[in-house]
Amino acid sequence: MKIPSFVCFSNKRRYLGKMGDNFVLLVMCLLTSTFSMSVAITSSSNGVVRLGLKKQSLGFNIIYAATRIKGRYSTYAKGAVTTTQDSDASEMNIISLKNYMDIQYFGEIGIGSPPQNFTVIFDTGSSNLWIPSSHCHFSVACFFHSRYNSSNSSTYTEIGKPCKINYGSGMILGFFSEDNIKVGDLVVKNQVFTEATREGSVVLSLASFDGILGLGFQDISVGNVAPLWHSMMQQSLVAQKVFSFWFNKDPMASEGGELVFGGVDPKHFKGQHTYVPVTQKGYWQIDLEDFLVADQSTGCCINCTAIVDSGTAFIAGPFDAVKKINDAIEAKGFVSMECKKAVSQYGDLIWQLLLSGPDKLCSSIGICSFNGTQHLSDSIKMVVEQKGETHNETEVGQDLVCAACELTVAWMRTEMMQKKTRGRVIEYVNKLCDTLPNPTTQLAVDCTKIPSMPTVSFVIGNKSFHLNPDQYILKVEQDMATFCISGFIPLDVPVSPPQGPLWILGEIFMEAYHTVFDFGNLRVGFAEAA
Repeated sequence: MKIPSFVCFSNKRRYLGKMGDNFVLLVMCLLTSTFSMSVAITSSSNGVVRLGLKKQSLGFNIIYAATRIKGRYSTYAKGAVTTTQDSDASEMNIISLKNYMDIQYFGEIGIGSPPQNFTVIFDTGSSNLWIPSSHCHFSVACFFHSRYNSSNSSTYTEIGKPCKINYGSGMILGFFSEDNIKVGDLVVKNQVFTEATREGSVVLSLASFDGILGLGFQDISVGNVAPLWHSMMQQSLVAQKVFSFWFNKDPMASEGGELVFGGVDPKHFKGQHTYVPVTQKGYWQIDLEDFLVADQSTGCCINCTAIVDSGTAFIAGPFDAVKKINDAIEAKGFVSMECKKAVSQYGDLIWQLLLSGPDKLCSSIGICSFNGTQHLSDSIKMVVEQKGETHNETEVGQDLVCAACELTVAWMRTEMMQKKTRGRVIEYVNKLCDTLPNPTTQLAVDCTKIPSMPTVSFVIGNKSFHLNPDQYILKVEQDMATFCISGFIPLDVPVSPPQGPLWILGEIFMEAYHTVFDFGNLRVGFAEAA
């Protein structure tokens, strides 16, 4: 795409699921926490930097989900494949990352001289580094995060060229600057990055991270800026042109994982890596030969490809394919789930009250807090009347239980007028619950059924990479209750023939498989995580 003078546009889109503040929404993953972060960095030389990932205790002040999925994948050149030897772990430095609810992993970098510290997401699905700027005065997000002050750095070089990065949830406005970047005990000199002066998203305001450090190719870099990883190689700071991720799913563990620049830590994987070539340079895109449910091919993968993305929490794929998985694990939309809960918990009571004919039924039994003057709440109207439209999912979620109750009452009243029996009426209402549109992409599952759920496998490089239910189901605890959601979300990305359907293999996949990004040989490797 052509870039207008003095303005650079990102070609990534972010899909951020949002939710209300009742208990249903708490199960939907991530982004806000008020805890402080500490990063352990082990020093060493020999051109290898290990950034150890640290995890934090779970907090439940969750407001927004952060399912960050990319939307544009252009055509890039195909790379070659050769071999690379694993590095000796004793030669590595560690950059610590932190895990919050198994959804995002954070690490610390320093910018300037002396270094000013920031927490960032290390994102293989983008290629730019941005952090909040001290010049940010009119964005709430900047006041919740550390801000870079160029006047305090002796190695700062002014560029000033404005930059705009668009996301599905908002945008980043700022300008390019140049300074030294400290990663572990390595210093990348004269690195161009973005000082963000406006973060136009509530999600970014509440995020636990300060910025994003992209690890993709320069082909998708905003403003054609050399990514920090490229600068590391150009300045001969790493022993090998590879970096690797190990994610530790256990949120209570002292180690959240590792990001290793310049090598591979053998203690974090079993056996040998299976390497496959990067098919389109830009994102870390590979061929996906098939995906299986209970070891049976779904027949949905013809010329499939996948983006391996450390900055996306879930696994995303074409709607029809993901539906097969979610149907197999009996995943339901949260609106449908709450509707069925209302029927199960209050169906008999509603039936009895309907027989006596009281008004304001849902408020009279304590489910709804409003005065009952409207027949259906705004939430119900939004769910029923705006099916398929774009709307504020937070508003939809805020009165989900109340809305489910009112829908149940309305449907039961209609059925009662036809003189149907209580059993027939409740059975009918349960079926109607299944037809409700789900305003978020995430789906709920019955936690008690996890042991009986099927294995889901991805065939890459003629090898099946299995995910068991404990690996692809996310559990969240709240008020002594456990909620479970599917790790698979639908995403249809337009592609040009002959390229087939596109998948995003995010952190859920990378938690199960230690992942090597081999820039020197343009390939990606997977081995069972240890």
